[in-house]
Amino acid sequence: MSKILIKNAQLVNEGSIRNADVLIKGNFIVEISDTITSTAEMQIIDAKGSFLIPGIIDDQVHFREPGLTHKATIATESKAAVAGGITSFIEMPNTVPQATTQKLLQEKFDIAANTSFANYSFMFGGTNDNLEEVLKTDPKKVAAIKLFLGSSTGNMLVDNEETLEKIFSSTEMLIAVHCEDEKTIQRNLAKAIATYGDDIPIEMHPLIRSEEACYISSSKAIALAKKTGARLHVFHLSTAKETTLFRNDIPLEEKQITAEVCIHHLWFDDSYYREKGTHIKWNPAIKTNKDKEGLWRALLDDRIDVIATDHAPHTLEEKSQTYTKAPSGGPLVQHALLAMLEAVHAQKISLEKVVEKMCHNPAKLFQIEKRGFIKEGYYADLVLVDLQASQKVTKENILYKCGWSPFEGLRFNAKITHTFVNGNLIYHQGKFNTKIKGMQLSFLR
Repeated sequence: MSKILIKNAQLVNEGSIRNADVLIKGNFIVEISDTITSTAEMQIIDAKGSFLIPGIIDDQVHFREPGLTHKATIATESKAAVAGGITSFIEMPNTVPQATTQKLLQEKFDIAANTSFANYSFMFGGTNDNLEEVLKTDPKKVAAIKLFLGSSTGNMLVDNEETLEKIFSSTEMLIAVHCEDEKTIQRNLAKAIATYGDDIPIEMHPLIRSEEACYISSSKAIALAKKTGARLHVFHLSTAKETTLFRNDIPLEEKQITAEVCIHHLWFDDSYYREKGTHIKWNPAIKTNKDKEGLWRALLDDRIDVIATDHAPHTLEEKSQTYTKAPSGGPLVQHALLAMLEAVHAQKISLEKVVEKMCHNPAKLFQIEKRGFIKEGYYADLVLVDLQASQKVTKENILYKCGWSPFEGLRFNAKITHTFVNGNLIYHQGKFNTKIKGMQLSFLR
């Protein structure tokens, strides 16, 4: 069984940073100490000057397989994720076909088992007419039930209020929701089309998918969760107003209702539409600088619990269409941690807080077994980052199958040098070990 000794690391874990050595044996961390004596059988990695953090757990990605593999595959996007320090991901059900039956969900697990470089789980998709299938979902194997309360793909919009309440009342699993009120959006869109036709200015996007649309839907979902006692997680908050719906006066472990914010809503605001165009068209929309600052405040004061990507690649050809035809979403997993490290450099957030929101809290929130922390007995999902190095995002080093990034041309002032998945050094200085695959996540429920 292989042994890897990481020496002289600045270990970031549970709110503190300390110098330590970490010994990995097989898949697990077996010892953490100020000094560990090396032996001939160990592979030594000198991490002096670098920070060792737990592997990032991304609770919301769209890797497009099956059915949309011209945009991405589990193999290509998990490889990009590992290069970005993401060692575990939870993928969404709106593929083709959609993961709305247990058979179709298992087919996605089978694909990942053979091709994913990162650890993986999937969400099961709820619809207006699949409650029986929802109730068959294994809570030890499946991350959550995903409900689209707006902006759905195909028939996944759950707009039957009776069905919605039945789902909330019938399952003990975590329910994750996309919250935008479809009636409000369609009303706003009809007005914009009446004025501009198909060629709606991209600057209208946050007015069409408005603050009102988000707040109506989020507040409704939260009210239903309180009524039924459901465990609710609200994805990708995009407005300051929505953050008032969440609390920070109890520990995360005691919260029944939690919230996530995504990288793009923390980085961009509506002033970027002129430069970036439909490349930063997301649902929910990127909104005002005031909203962005409100999201940052809620993240730092713990009303928002998790940072994720909502990685959702499309081809450049697709994204370059007119407003009504260009799909929403963009690729982010390779550069999400780098974006947050940029905020660390700007003293907007501490490195310890980044680890809390991207590693510890997803593990706690989804009750993921033995991941998200640097602890003896835990899986050795680890990332070494150099905050004194830098790297520029170029066409040549973008790993997404779609071949582009909203960060293209930007120089980040940090570098991810090593990524370990289950004790295996999968990524090192731009090179990959492609022989080893990730593991299926398990949940302590």
